[in-house]
Amino acid sequence: MSMPPNDTLGQAVLANFRTTFAQYKTLADRALAQLTPDDWLYSPAPGSNSAAVIVQHMVGNLRSRFTDFLTTDGEKPTRSRDQEFEEPTSTAASYVPALQQQWEQAWAILLDLLNTLQPSDLLRTVTIRGEAHLVLEALQRQVAHYSLHVGQLVFLAKMIRGDAWQNLSVPRGQSENFTQQVRARANPTQDSVV
Repeated sequence: MSMPPNDTLGQAVLANFRTTFAQYKTLADRALAQLTPDDWLYSPAPGSNSAAVIVQHMVGNLRSRFTDFLTTDGEKPTRSRDQEFEEPTSTAASYVPALQQQWEQAWAILLDLLNTLQPSDLLRTVTIRGEAHLVLEALQRQVAHYSLHVGQLVFLAKMIRGDAWQNLSVPRGQSENFTQQVRARANPTQDSVV
């Protein structure tokens, strides 16, 4: 017999999921913003994925997993996962804006869901391809999945941009300075308190 999660703990877990997913989306958005539409279609080697393909796949996954999340299987019969990995055949100028819109809509499904979940939902059972998962497990599974693909997008964008890449985290050689800034914000001195 499972016990309902502590409301405080459950709220903290849900808040953490909201923050984590939002951070991954922001990281991907910041990397993708550095690419031209043509860059979105660049594939570094035969059999590798372009940014457009990675985004297509994430859009399909987000829609499938989180539409009617608590009541239907996470692998929707309308999803065509294999097609998500096919390179677009239309021009970048026409394809990328539509894909960007789909990206925003797909993420909204997840982020809106996270705002409606309650602590008691974390121990509910959902299925993915007929396999049972606790909601907590299903969400953690997607955190891991999306972090992988966001890392691919960042790496690909950095490779494409080369010297023009705008760093998304702590620049090389700046770790100590960054750590000092974080510590100063976390532990302000009495002199800085008004």
